[in-house]
Amino acid sequence: MSEMNIHEVLKYLPHRYPFLLVDRVVECELGERIRAVKNVTFNEPFFPGHFPAHPVFPGVLILEALAQATGLLAFRTMGVLPEDNKLYLFVGVDNARFKRRVQPGDRLDLNVELMRSSRGLWKFYCEASVDGEVACVAELMGAVREVSS
Repeated sequence: MSEMNIHEVLKYLPHRYPFLLVDRVVECELGERIRAVKNVTFNEPFFPGHFPAHPVFPGVLILEALAQATGLLAFRTMGVLPEDNKLYLFVGVDNARFKRRVQPGDRLDLNVELMRSSRGLWKFYCEASVDGEVACVAELMGAVREVSS
């Protein structure tokens, strides 16, 4: 299965509104890459306070959307669903650059490529774009960790 609708995304990510930032997966090549989509809408809870006259999707949330896409690729590649006692955690970011504003009405395309994985640590090259124009690039790291209740 290379595409994933929102119901399938919800099986792999523990995030829920207002923090689920991946609406669907367009393509997933296990162990290689994933292409996902975040539809940016004006009714999101941070816009009234993040430059009300000129709303801008926060850069940190672009990074979080990319991190959620890396989690989808990692869990799909491992062939498992997240369990109640396991989380995929965003553990690092390198070389992040923001190149374009993202605004309500934009479709944020999330493109992630696996650079390497070793002993439960994953590193990815990530790019977010709008209408083919790069909005953000970064290298993100994640890790699967057990959590106790």
